[in-house]
Amino acid sequence: MSSTTDKIKGHTNEAVGKVKQATGKALGDKDLEVEGDVQEAKGDAQKAVGKGKEALKDTIDKL
Repeated sequence: MSSTTDKIKGHTNEAVGKVKQATGKALGDKDLEVEGDVQEAKGDAQKAVGKGKEALKDTIDKL
């Protein structure tokens, strides 16, 4: 997967996770709220992977 794809998927998972958290809070559904927390964390990790890939590519390109 490319760095851009990782970052896009990360932003998407983060946004969906936040919606699930808010919905879970509004409905009093703790399971949905936790699911949102997990999905948001997954999004953060995906964005970090994308940034890492981009940094590695930039370093290699400079060599």
